[in-house]
Amino acid sequence: MTELTRSLGLWTATGIGIGAIIGTGIFVLIGVAAGLAGPAVILSFLIAGFVALLSGLSAAELSSFITETGGSYIYTTKAFGAFPGFIVGWMKSFDYIVGASAVSLGFAAYLTYFIGIPPVNATLVAIGTIWPLFLMLLNLKGMKEASGANNILVLLKVSALILFILVGGYFLISHGDYSNYQPFFPEGIKGMLSGAAIIFFAFIGFNTVAMVAEEVKDPERNVHRAIILSFAICTLLYIGVAIVAVGLVDWQTLSLSKAPLEYALGIATTNPLFLKYVALSALFATTSVILSSMIGASRALFAMARQGVIPGVLSKISSRGIPSATVLLSGVVISLIVLLTNANLAWLASIFNFGTLLTFFFINASLLQLRRTMPDANRQFRVPFYPYTPILGLLSCVALAFFLNINAVIASAGWISVGILAYVINQKRTNQ
Repeated sequence: MTELTRSLGLWTATGIGIGAIIGTGIFVLIGVAAGLAGPAVILSFLIAGFVALLSGLSAAELSSFITETGGSYIYTTKAFGAFPGFIVGWMKSFDYIVGASAVSLGFAAYLTYFIGIPPVNATLVAIGTIWPLFLMLLNLKGMKEASGANNILVLLKVSALILFILVGGYFLISHGDYSNYQPFFPEGIKGMLSGAAIIFFAFIGFNTVAMVAEEVKDPERNVHRAIILSFAICTLLYIGVAIVAVGLVDWQTLSLSKAPLEYALGIATTNPLFLKYVALSALFATTSVILSSMIGASRALFAMARQGVIPGVLSKISSRGIPSATVLLSGVVISLIVLLTNANLAWLASIFNFGTLLTFFFINASLLQLRRTMPDANRQFRVPFYPYTPILGLLSCVALAFFLNINAVIASAGWISVGILAYVINQKRTNQ
């Protein structure tokens, strides 16, 4: 059995996208980005959203006529061949796993903050190691159970962000004090762009919808719609949160807070239920990102195994219709990375950023190539303003790469080297 079960409708697939996008980024990065851009962080969100949308539209078109599981790996393989596809798939699966490890530490940090215990390394590592294993067991129960849990988490965290916007927005309008928006560009255009470079990584995650295309009902119509819907919902929420947050709190003060949204909401209300719910929503957000990342990683590995570029034993599907071997592998490796890196969040985040830009680069490049080599494919969605949109998307990935830490590039190059060696060994073994 090598076919996955189609159990996801449009809104469930959209929920997976939202679950993968809204994570620690909006709950933490808004403070970091505000420190770089000032009130112009609102424009930073718009710019970052636009740059991410360029790749999102390319993924939407590709998913409308390529409905196999695997997302960027399958697109690159069809456009450029097995080896480039393997490199993208290898990096993307690792990207999901590393990202989930980083978010697991974020979950641990929020949990210690919420229950009031010291966030020492040993505690963070223990929580960050155990939580992914619990979510792995949920994944093993089946896609219906995992996506159902994800939908609940998405509703909880989206409702918390809407609550923040409504309560904070009402306070701003009723008091009529907009002094925190001035000066709007305290750090100039450069600060605004630096903020956009950081915030860009709060928009990624829509590719997870394409990764599970084979499990979506009527994928030609629903996958690209789910990508666009999840992206649009998250962008509107992000911009609303940014407008309210910098209006409530001076940008310099906001940048120093470890829980910027809870702190900002405290200006607008003293209602303990509202404040605790927004604080608790960070736990919902991190959990849903880990869950979605595990789904994405396991499907990327499954797709590569089915194509024969990694051992075929990983392509087996359980009686519940899920790739259980790759789910197990993903969950265990996520926990091991948390354990072995000893809560080095900065290192994990830098690797994640490299893999994301590599993936987005090849999504745009694949669209350009497949428009040429597969012109007659039945595309249910077409990127507007072609070819300028994918070209801009491709160039934006190159530009953002200059903001990466050099250690991320070196570590990622090392991981790719390991992948090339594994690819060569596997090819020799299968050809014997």
